[in-house]
Amino acid sequence: MKAAMILPAIGVVAAVALSSMFIVDEREKVLVLQFGQVKQIKEDPGLGFKIPLIQEVVRYDGRILGFLTQPLEVTPLDDRRLVVDAFARWRIVDLVNFRESVGTEGVRAAQVRLERILNAAIREVLGSVPSNRVLSEDRTSLMNQIRDRARRESSALGIEVVDVRLTRTDLPEQNLAATFARMRAEREREAADEIARGNEAAQRVRATADRTVVELTSGARRDAEVIRGEADAQRNGIYAEAFGRDPEFFAFTRSMTSYERALRGENSSIVMQPDSQFFEYLRSDSVAPAPGQVDPGQGAPQAATQTAPVAE
Repeated sequence: MKAAMILPAIGVVAAVALSSMFIVDEREKVLVLQFGQVKQIKEDPGLGFKIPLIQEVVRYDGRILGFLTQPLEVTPLDDRRLVVDAFARWRIVDLVNFRESVGTEGVRAAQVRLERILNAAIREVLGSVPSNRVLSEDRTSLMNQIRDRARRESSALGIEVVDVRLTRTDLPEQNLAATFARMRAEREREAADEIARGNEAAQRVRATADRTVVELTSGARRDAEVIRGEADAQRNGIYAEAFGRDPEFFAFTRSMTSYERALRGENSSIVMQPDSQFFEYLRSDSVAPAPGQVDPGQGAPQAATQTAPVAE
């Protein structure tokens, strides 16, 4: 009978002992509360003790937490509206202050209040600079300013803002069409300028080429006229020299050339007297016309002009 009473007693004692112990994970921070009042703070991992049924253990994440804010519309100094959202990293540094500030809702309530603080810091910092600074490399210093302001404001909640990053800085949807149209007009203007400069350069090249063609053509014609004049002079000199050496043979060759040209048998007719001076070498064995007579080569055109045309 005593054994039957001892075993339940041992079980009760074991249950009480187990309920008085709790384990703190290395990723957690723990508060021991008694009727809502903080009685113990345990941030180091290990085994802890509490009064069973009277005290309770509240666990919080001790790691660095993060959350993304909702898109926020801000207006920089140049009145160019931007849609901004941020990503923040934070952690709990004061468990008692954190519990008193957010109550029983814990991390969820802390994130709601932290988002309000970040939105206010973003509006204040980005509203004091023009939009080109927000979209430039100076953006890092602006994010650091937002982080510092949010850190000061959130210290009253028992949390520390570790870092803040602007993940997006875009124009509102209603402004995108106007912005794209302005960008398109700017690109078209630049393209028109490039085309105009190209046409101007092409016109200069064409004018230079035309001037070069005229200069080359004029020079070639000039050289051709000079060469032609020199050739004519050389030809006349050869003729004069040949005539001076043997006038009789020169007259004979000129007559033979005139016969060859006039008697080709093509569709043409020559009407002249048989005893014309043109046929002197054909009807006589003399080697040259009598003194005072006209050379057949020179008289052929005259004979042709003196004869009357005959209808065929």
